[in-house]
Amino acid sequence: MATNIGMMDSAYFVGRSEILSWINTTLQLNLSKVEEACSGAVHCQLMDSVHPGMVPMHKVNFDAKNEYEMIQNYKVLQDVFNKLKITKHIEVSKLVKGRPLDNLEFMQWMKRYCDSVNGGLVNYNPMERREACKGGKETSKKCLQSQASSKGSTTAPKVQSSHNTRRSDVSSAHPPNQSVKASKPPCPVPAYDAEVTELKLSVDSLEKERDFYFAKLRDIEILCQSPGIENLPVVAAMKRILYSTDDDASVLAEAQAMVSLHQKEAEHLGPIAEKSTDEKENSDPQKRKNIANLDVDAVGISTLSPRQRLSDATDVHCSGSPLMTY
Repeated sequence: MATNIGMMDSAYFVGRSEILSWINTTLQLNLSKVEEACSGAVHCQLMDSVHPGMVPMHKVNFDAKNEYEMIQNYKVLQDVFNKLKITKHIEVSKLVKGRPLDNLEFMQWMKRYCDSVNGGLVNYNPMERREACKGGKETSKKCLQSQASSKGSTTAPKVQSSHNTRRSDVSSAHPPNQSVKASKPPCPVPAYDAEVTELKLSVDSLEKERDFYFAKLRDIEILCQSPGIENLPVVAAMKRILYSTDDDASVLAEAQAMVSLHQKEAEHLGPIAEKSTDEKENSDPQKRKNIANLDVDAVGISTLSPRQRLSDATDVHCSGSPLMTY
């Protein structure tokens, strides 16, 4: 049983027409695009077809139009995956957007999984099971009406051909004077459908690439706005490139000039900083020498006798003050 297959598996090379034919045949629907199943209700019923009774169909909403309603369907699908221990990741935020490529990839995986479980359906009535869902009856009615209209359209060409034969008989009896314009051959619709599908896939891949690089630029912008580095010249140069509105090569030259100017200023201020460092180193030995002299004087004073200390103090007092009279 395939629960998680690689991107290079053959399942991801199944075309849209085959996927649509499989869905419409299995569930008796009338989908014309794979992205019409973006609500998640079709996925839930496909799981119900291969695991009868596992999906609570009364919680599935076939009439889901808003994203929050679609998300409820995908929650039901995720609960079924958890019960069956299926490890396939459901990218709900992408599927509900209705993008063709994302919905095609997930539906390709669904087909591969359903084929690996039983290879086909046995005694499954999709319309009866869909009646328990919200909007399921209306969906079945629309499918029946579309099928009836398609059958009516197949019978219409026969009636039209009889009218054309009558008109041809009348025109042969009364030939017109004007020249008959040659009818254009029918345009090959399948070829155009394939081309449109290819263009949609290329647009989706370009949108993914655009979103990827935009996210990278946004991360760089947030980093440049950090308080610790937002004032650096290199960061200012990066902002100059990020916020430039014109597609001009001079923007890069201006950013490089900003960085080189900062480097020149740093080189110019370098010798001054070295000089101040040398002065500081020269002043340190002088300070240590003065401190050593003070320590020597203190030691010398401590070694004098009390009588010598008193006589020195008397000499200092007499020399510094006027003579006293008695």
